[in-house]
Amino acid sequence: MPLSEVGIYSAALRLIDADGVEAVTMRKLATELDANPMSLYHHVPNKEAVMRGVTRMVGAQFLTATPEDDTWQERLRLLAADLRALAHRHPKLMAYSFSRQPDFLHSDDPFWTALTESVEDAGVPRSEVSKVAALLVATVIGVLSAELNGSLHRWSSLQPRGFDDFEDGAGNAAPESADAAPCGPDQEHMFRLMMDTLIAGLESRLHSDHNGWDAGA
Repeated sequence: MPLSEVGIYSAALRLIDADGVEAVTMRKLATELDANPMSLYHHVPNKEAVMRGVTRMVGAQFLTATPEDDTWQERLRLLAADLRALAHRHPKLMAYSFSRQPDFLHSDDPFWTALTESVEDAGVPRSEVSKVAALLVATVIGVLSAELNGSLHRWSSLQPRGFDDFEDGAGNAAPESADAAPCGPDQEHMFRLMMDTLIAGLESRLHSDHNGWDAGA
């Protein structure tokens, strides 16, 4: 089969899913595609271009079905849940994109379009829509990054100083030990809690004083 950009990106994604971003080199891609390494440069100039192409290709898989009769709150929850599903489908790539590719979202990206429409429908002044949407997506990505790298699990297992021990004695266990939170936190529940908190905060801001947006209150 002739080489193509899509074929190169697909091969790179297979390497990333299996062994991480570090596994992607032009030589390994050539081996994966049974091609001469130099022939890849006719389609992509370097690894950075490959990574951008892979990210765009995976981003096209994003589900943006947000029924128009849903409330803006439910549409935000659906968008966040779909982004989380995509992150768990390709965790190594998405962790890289979250931390190393600040431009992985574009103004014409379906996710950004749906997000900003939902924020505007909530009643946020148009001049503030991009700022509010940016804060929402930054918070969601921060939580997803912590979930993917294990930080969320560890942090949620830490007991505040002075809390009574659990009845089974697990409260004294170090978070790294096998006895600490043996079943782990319910991360899906935690993600829903995060979205509920974000939405409640936005609702409170909207209901408190619309003039506060322009005043920076």
